[in-house]
Amino acid sequence: MKNTIKTLLFEWQNKHLPTAIKREINLNKYLNNKVRKVIAVTGFRRVGKTFLLLDLANSLLKKHSKEEVIYLNFEDERIDPDTKFLTELLPVIKELYGRAPKYLLLDEIQIIPGWSKWVRRIHDSTEIEIIVTGSNSKMSSSEIPTELRGRFIELHVRPLSFKEFLIFKKIKFVLKELEFNENVRVKINNLLQEYLHFGGLPEVVLTDESRKTDIVQSYYKTVVGRDIAEHYNIRNDQLLRSLLRLLLNQRTFTLSKLTNTLKSMQIAASKHTIALYMEYIKNSYFSEYLSCFSYKVKDENKHPRKVYCVDNSFNKILSLRLTVDNGFYFENAVAHSLLSKYSEIAYWKSQKNDYEVDFVVKDNNKVIKLIQVCYDINESKTFEREIRALINASKELKCDNLILITPEINKTEKIKWFDHTAQIKFVSLLQFLLLE
Repeated sequence: MKNTIKTLLFEWQNKHLPTAIKREINLNKYLNNKVRKVIAVTGFRRVGKTFLLLDLANSLLKKHSKEEVIYLNFEDERIDPDTKFLTELLPVIKELYGRAPKYLLLDEIQIIPGWSKWVRRIHDSTEIEIIVTGSNSKMSSSEIPTELRGRFIELHVRPLSFKEFLIFKKIKFVLKELEFNENVRVKINNLLQEYLHFGGLPEVVLTDESRKTDIVQSYYKTVVGRDIAEHYNIRNDQLLRSLLRLLLNQRTFTLSKLTNTLKSMQIAASKHTIALYMEYIKNSYFSEYLSCFSYKVKDENKHPRKVYCVDNSFNKILSLRLTVDNGFYFENAVAHSLLSKYSEIAYWKSQKNDYEVDFVVKDNNKVIKLIQVCYDINESKTFEREIRALINASKELKCDNLILITPEINKTEKIKWFDHTAQIKFVSLLQFLLLE
């Protein structure tokens, strides 16, 4: 094991670091603070966590040597997933360099059993700045092991936002150009369609369209095989794959509905088992679930939960839909834009009728925004339904910040519905993704 560590350190000394495209997340600002914290960079596989870490290394190496800044990727097959590896890491570094490093950048460390206890010991007993990454929500702020609570900051990385997508495409423009320059508007709208259909996973964004499908399918196989099945020692592979397919082809679910659907497919499983598998899928960051808004937890659980896949590329390439559902891509993009900025999000459903609002944004349990997403705004019945839902939700939840996201319209309009008048802000998806 010591020889493996020495080999990896030697390779690190001679490693050429790639130049990363800048993201909106800047790890540098979380270092060298008065209150030192472990930085945990979490997120779905292939969203760019490794490049963020290597970009940080590049920045640190402007002032420090590679003996002071050390990066290790624990997905290297030569690393034995054994706690002893971590136990021997610092002694070997001190043996080779005569001192401890100032920064430890540890990629996918959750592979090592007992990693959190080791990180706490090093954090408490040394001055080393520790930055770790992981592709499982067991490293998130909601599920972090007890020994690290109060000692770490979580930075959750998602696929590229549309603004980051444009940077990766090397597109620069001024927002005013969208209004006055037809060529710019057409170009940006074409890129928006690509973003909606193929998502924001960095490697997929940067590759030719002819290779996008193969890359997305390989990611999917890795998530199913390693991040879920292998990590949780799942034996019923058919159940797992069937659940993932169902989630990619519907917007809401209940455990009862999933159980019955699987039964009709000749796949028998208890609600308890399905609930466990759904949690495993969520823990891999493949999907996120939104509850129906209620001030009472028991009422939230009465309604179906809405499901959003981590990236539209999976919806596009792995969906079983026979026709393109642009509304599905549209809503999924809005969901992830909101989830990247707000921690309290739900959807709303009227108790009296079928009215529903796609997103309720809360702050300290107070409703601050109601957002409806409508792809086909030209259909009068659809338009009226969306407006009625917003106004009814506004009355019930006492929120006047009403937003209707559409393909192209940008305006603010007062609309009266029976005895209630509401001011609704119509925002195009393009403006929402660029300005939200």
